[in-house]
Amino acid sequence: MNLTPPSFPVFLISAIMVGLVIAAKYFGANIPVLTPIVKKSMFEVLLVAYGLLFIGVVFRRL
Repeated sequence: MNLTPPSFPVFLISAIMVGLVIAAKYFGANIPVLTPIVKKSMFEVLLVAYGLLFIGVVFRRL
């Protein structure tokens, strides 16, 4: 099984999701639409971000 680097959009979406969780938890960032979702379920947002990154690495052309 060959692993490939994720495409730039997949990496960028994953990095943005992780950045939002870090900003909300440690810096108290308040983004009107996203903050209620991120603060309510931080673990789930991180899980989705790293799951997306995992899928981007395992499957080609994603």
